[in-house]
Parts: sequence; C-alpha cells; structure tokens
Amino acid sequence: MKLYLGIDLGSTTSKAVIIDEHEHIIGRGITNTRSDYRVAADIARMEAEFNSRFTMLHRKLKSETNGEIDWTEFFSHLQDRFHFLQFRERFYKLVDAIKSTLSSVENIDHRTRMQPIIDNMPDRILSVIRDRFFSGEVSNTSDFFRDLFSSAYMNEIEGKDKGVYDQLVAIYDRAINPIENENIKFDFGQLLTEALVMMPDNFKLNHQLVKSHLEVVAKESLEPTDYVGTGYGRQLLPFEEKHIKSEILCHAMGAHAYFPNTRTVLDIGGQDTKAIQVDKHGFVTSFQMNDRCAAGCGRYLGYIADEMSISVSELGPLAMNAEYEANICSTCTVFAGAELREYLNLGEKKENILAGLHLAIVQRAFALLARSGGVFNEFTFTGGVARNTAVVKYVKQLVIQNYGEMNINCHVDSIFMGALGGALFSARRK
Repeated sequence: MKLYLGIDLGSTTSKAVIIDEHEHIIGRGITNTRSDYRVAADIARMEAEFNSRFTMLHRKLKSETNGEIDWTEFFSHLQDRFHFLQFRERFYKLVDAIKSTLSSVENIDHRTRMQPIIDNMPDRILSVIRDRFFSGEVSNTSDFFRDLFSSAYMNEIEGKDKGVYDQLVAIYDRAINPIENENIKFDFGQLLTEALVMMPDNFKLNHQLVKSHLEVVAKESLEPTDYVGTGYGRQLLPFEEKHIKSEILCHAMGAHAYFPNTRTVLDIGGQDTKAIQVDKHGFVTSFQMNDRCAAGCGRYLGYIADEMSISVSELGPLAMNAEYEANICSTCTVFAGAELREYLNLGEKKENILAGLHLAIVQRAFALLARSGGVFNEFTFTGGVARNTAVVKYVKQLVIQNYGEMNINCHVDSIFMGALGGALFSARRK
C-alpha cells in the first residue's frame, strides 16, 4: 500500500495527515506546537500513524464480521483509553519534574508549605482527567496535554495557600517545558493491549477479535512513498526544499478535495489569516494575507481568553449566548484588550463583549476577502479558528449579507486542510 504524508507545522498546532494511493485519508494527527518545532512535527506524525493503525484495525474487523457488529462505539471507547495512557505517561514525568523543581526552592518555609500541596496533587488530578477521558469528554483535536494538566493543576492549587500560589505556578511553568518537548516513543501494540484491559465489561467479548489482528496491524509499515511539509513553521522542518509547499497552496488543495465546487477559501490560523481564490482544479488564482500583526487570529483569541481567565474553547460558546455584540473598535490585540477591560469595568456582560470581539475578527477577515476578489460559487472555511462556533456563525452571516445565499462549508476536518493539501501534493507529484 502506497502512503503519502502531509505535515502542517502551524504556530499554535501542528497537524499530520496520511492518505493512501486512492487519496483517502487513513490517519490524522494533531498536537500543540512546542518551542521545539521538530518535536511537534514528529509527534503529529506519530499521532497520524497511530490513527492510521486504528483505521486499519477497524476496517479488518468490520470486514471479518460482515457488519454484524457495530464497531464504532467500541473504537471510540478504545481510542479514549489509548490516549489516556499516552497522557498518563507524560503526566508521571511532569509530576516528577515538579517535585524535583520544588526541592530546589531555597526558601525553606515556602518549600515546606508547598510540599503537602504537591504531594497530594497527583492522584486527584489523574482521577479527574481519567474520568474525562473515559466519559468521552476529551477531544484529541483540541485538548492537549498542557491544557488538560494545567487546568486541573490550577484548580488543585487554587485557594490552598495564597502566600505560595505564585511560586506553585512558577514551579509548574519551569517543569512543563522540558517534559512537553520530550518526544516519547510510545509502542502502539503495548498501549492498545493496556487500553483493552480498561474497556467496559460489555465490550469484553470483542477483545479476542481485536487481538487476532493486533500484531499484524502494529507491525505494518507506514513509511510514506512521498511527503510534503507546509505551514507557518515549514522552513524549520528537516525536509528538502522539494518537500516544502506554501500553506496557501495546501489549504486551497485540501479544501477543494473535500468540496470540489469551492472557489473561495478563508483560512484563519494561529498567526495569520488568508483569503484564497481557487480554480476548478484547486489551484490558487489569487490571495490576500493579513499583515504581520496576529490580530484576528488564534493567538489573538488566546490573548482574550487569558484576559478573561477562561480557556480558548470556552470563548465561542460564551459568545453564542450574547444578547447583542458590544462595539469593538479595534482588532489590535493590545487595544482590544484595553477595550475588553473597560467594558468589564463598566459592568458589561462578558458574553456581549466576546460577541463583539468575534464579530470584529470576522469583519477583519472579510476585508481580506474583498481585496482578494470576493466570494464565489462555494465558500469554505478552514484553519484552527474554524472550530470556534461564534466565528463560524459570523462568517456565515457576513457571507450571506455581502454575497447572497450560497453553500458555506465548514468541516470537522477544517483544521487538517493544510496537512491534507500537503499529502495530496505529494501523491500527485510527477
């Protein structure tokens, strides 16, 4: 089986997609982009390979049982447990690093006060996060190790001892970077075997069928015939120049693959926004990008989330509950932050403020769309910000207001469009 790999090394997330010779996706992988870009790319690829093995295993079992067993729910539970085991391995390493960092604190009084907090933390945090994995609450496309751990850790130290709170945060900040940037080599077969043991009792009868194919699937070579790297950090990939493509070309190709009638693509990523016009073959005919400022992109939303002391994933749902959109005059990160604080001081609801901020982001993006030539035929929204429900709402609203009724595409795989485009370019290389 010929396989083709696309890696999209973005400023906030790194994605990998593996396709077969029929250009069908068999594996997707994603991680948050670390300070070490190569590690991020390697981890995204590893996750795509693991996902490919799950796909292969699922196909074999579905074929063997002739559709008599619905494997969908089984594999959903199995992958949740598989990803929990990956989390747990890194979790223990981070806990050890936090304890080691604590031992280096020179102030004996502070160290003594922090010791019981740190000692009692691991079991409670692991239990909370384990329950989230096992209940299906954790998404492997948006809930990364840092996010999961930091949220639980902050909840754990909140209100314990205000006098050492800042030091507890600083200890975590110092400990997590080396752990997060370590590329742990997980063994697929070993993790899957452990995950099977954790499955609910009503799925136990399926275990033997899974085990009968596990060894073959775990050893299957996933070495790509060809590969292409793209994204904000593509020049940092250890690839030859012939294996590098612009993210504009790749997002256009990926969007066109899903939606062949697409003629306009809007990609809002972590660091930039791109308005792209494509032809019937998925090739770019024109484009516009935002300037060097990251206003209106993922990093901007991250800044707003930090200002409000909430997670990025909460922004969209909160904005959807607004009564109206507060008027935000600037999408500059600094000035918008000042407006946000001013509104909060005046007693404005955060939902209304966030609605105004989301609308301002989309209005900025539509100025780029206008300069690129407008919106034609079918419109496709890609990039990480396409997962934000409020942004999607305002994108659809402004497309209809400015260009009339048309097909507006926003797929669950929108964040993978760049990596998919890279894989397609590699598969079609002459």
